Amino acid sequence: MSYIELIILALSLSFDTFAVSIGGGTVMPDLKPAGKLKIIFFFALFQACFLFAGWFIGGKFAHVITDWDHWMAFTLLFYIGGKMIYGSLKGCDCAEKENDAVSMLQTRKLIVLSIATSIDAVAVGISLAFINLTLHKMCYATLITALITAAASYIGLAGGRKLGCYIGRRAEMIGGIILILIGTKILIEHLS
Repeated sequence: MSYIELIILALSLSFDTFAVSIGGGTVMPDLKPAGKLKIIFFFALFQACFLFAGWFIGGKFAHVITDWDHWMAFTLLFYIGGKMIYGSLKGCDCAEKENDAVSMLQTRKLIVLSIATSIDAVAVGISLAFINLTLHKMCYATLITALITAAASYIGLAGGRKLGCYIGRRAEMIGGIILILIGTKILIEHLS
């Protein structure tokens, strides 16, 4: 995988965080800088750590399944992308997002939201192990994912009042499409 593809992958992983941050920005427009920093830090840390953990765990099993690893990577990315697209089509439950956002500053709730928006990063990390991504590139992917997720969270919090749920749904759909395209590319490259 090229460095550009890893940036695109990091962008697609950040769309969930962006959507949740929009909800937070919508109901907390006057959030103090310390509160924003706490939210941004948690989202970026969990996303990056889950991605790396998936790669590390997947690396332990990649050698066992080298004959069909590209199918696993494709299946995982297709599933996650499909789930994101489905979630974006279900509609926006702004009331639910507002309830989540109201308690975003509570550490326990913030950890739950961080895990929920980062769980797909584990599966993506596993798929990166299946295509034998090197440690050097994985460290790059982890750092880029943390930075892009932090930026997505900041933008979502800052623009939440103006952007609303509509943009959050579209962002989630775009992220899903990108993951499916990356999975398809991996499959085609390994089959040809």
